[in-house]
Amino acid sequence: MPYYRRAGEVPAKRHTQFRTPTGGLYYEELMGEEGFSSDSSLLYHRGVPSAIVDATPWELPDQATTENTPLLPRHLALHTLFPGEEYKRADVVTGRRLVLGNGDVRISYVAAGETSPLYRNALGDECVYVEAGAGVLETLFGPLEVREGDYVVIPRAVTHRWLPAGTEPLRCYVIEAESHIAPPPRYLSRYGQLLEHAPYSQRDFRGPSELETYDEPGEWRLTVRVRHGLQEFVLDRHPFDVVGWDGYVWPYAFNAMDFEPRAGRFHLPPPSHQTFQGPGFVLCTFAPRLLDWDPEAVPLPYHHSNIQSEEVMFYAEGDYRARKGVEVGCVTLHPSGLPHGPQPGAVEKALGAKRTDELAVMWDTFRPLSLTSLWKAGDRPEYAYSWNPERWDAVRGGSSDGRGSSEESETVITGPSA
Repeated sequence: MPYYRRAGEVPAKRHTQFRTPTGGLYYEELMGEEGFSSDSSLLYHRGVPSAIVDATPWELPDQATTENTPLLPRHLALHTLFPGEEYKRADVVTGRRLVLGNGDVRISYVAAGETSPLYRNALGDECVYVEAGAGVLETLFGPLEVREGDYVVIPRAVTHRWLPAGTEPLRCYVIEAESHIAPPPRYLSRYGQLLEHAPYSQRDFRGPSELETYDEPGEWRLTVRVRHGLQEFVLDRHPFDVVGWDGYVWPYAFNAMDFEPRAGRFHLPPPSHQTFQGPGFVLCTFAPRLLDWDPEAVPLPYHHSNIQSEEVMFYAEGDYRARKGVEVGCVTLHPSGLPHGPQPGAVEKALGAKRTDELAVMWDTFRPLSLTSLWKAGDRPEYAYSWNPERWDAVRGGSSDGRGSSEESETVITGPSA
């Protein structure tokens, strides 16, 4: 993050002797972006952070992806991936179900009831959206409480584990990047401060609470995401042995309801909702907001072709019955090159609407996304035809009056579709 934090004990000067109460030396670890040329944090360990005892590869379920063929809009109900009480046997790390991916990002979903193993992503930052539930993200920077609606951004190389709280599953929509995730540069001053026009401020970002230091030798297993999947390392001491740290790189949470949406006289395009970005992708938050106020305004997005981007919309909260076949917990993919927008009748129904209360998370990627076998198995092919009333009814076996069901025809759409 673009501001400085400090926790625990650190010496007055960097790279100087910093001794333990018994006279030994603490071990420095510089955790930096872009080598030594960008933001970093300096951590002080009781033990050698590079020491390992053993390493073994971990065979994962099928992670292969295939092209979106035939090229169509796609729809997947993510909750169906964890039926019944299956979440009780899953954790946020090893229980992830990969559904989409390309060379820049991997998109997964998990419903978890178990504590995860100690984990580190060695390839890129992660952004985990907490759809429902609560818990604690334990990290070597200290614990971070998370709750429904949080974006949890975890820089690469940060060792952590997820602890769900309560009896309900911790439902997480997971983005694994191959790079850094950060606020858009246009929100930042040249010195890194969030500017007045940004939709959030530093006050909205929650870092780890008071540092918790473990001094526990023994055998500790650490799961690491590496170039070819997951690998398990064995350590001879608990990795959360940090006595102090300071710097600009640390895990943090930002709640979607703290995003300050913009409103205009007429419809504002998706960049006004942008929250984070990285090489090859952007993230937008469609939070509850007032709609366009001009008497002639159309408060829904116009039809548009994503000529150079793939739009992935996750429907997190609200009533989406009017977007045919979409409800909370669903994700839709609108591929590049194909136009999409409001479905038939939606614009007329929305005229005069004053506000929207739905919440959605949108990722746009600038390279095509491929589908996993898991997505293909759960895909709802009728969604692609929901802009053609007659074809929609035929695919669903419904009425042939061109309007869909009466429930759908009477619902007013005020959703956040880009």
